[in-house]
Amino acid sequence: MTDSDNQSPKENTNKKQSIVPILIDTEMQNSYLDYAMSVIVSRALPDVRDGLKPVHRRILYAMHEAGYEWNKQHRKSARVVGDVIGKYHPHGDQAVYDALVRLAQDFSMRVPLLDGQGNFGSMDGDRAAAMRYTEVRMAKIAEYLLTDIEKNTVD
Repeated sequence: MTDSDNQSPKENTNKKQSIVPILIDTEMQNSYLDYAMSVIVSRALPDVRDGLKPVHRRILYAMHEAGYEWNKQHRKSARVVGDVIGKYHPHGDQAVYDALVRLAQDFSMRVPLLDGQGNFGSMDGDRAAAMRYTEVRMAKIAEYLLTDIEKNTVD
C-alpha cells in the first residue's frame, strides 16, 4: 500500500475532485432525449434506401431463409413470427405480427411485400385477425429486394 491509500478523508482534501455536481432533472432530461433520438433514428424511422424498418427487414430475411417464397404455399403467420423472434428480433410477438400485417396490407404499403390470406384488417381501423388465423408468403416483388442477399456485399 502507498501512503496515499492510508490517508483519512480529511487529509485528502488538497487533491482535485473529479465529481461535478449537476441537477438530476437536467441530467435525466438530456439523457432521455439522447436515448429517444437514438431509438427514433435507429429503429422507428424507415430507412431512406428501401423504406423499411429493421423489423421489416428481419421478417423478409427470415421468410427468405425459411423458403416462404411467392411460388410456394402460404404459411401460418404465427410460424413466421416465431422464426423472426426466435432468430433475429427478440422482442414481443405482437410487435412483430403488427409489422408483418402492415407488409401485407395494400392500403398501408404502396406495393405489399407479403401476400396474405385471411383477415389483415381494413382502412377503417379494424384490426387483423390473430396470427393463428392468418397465413402469409412473400410477394413476388419481395424476391427482387432479396435477389443478391447471398452475395455477401455487406459486412
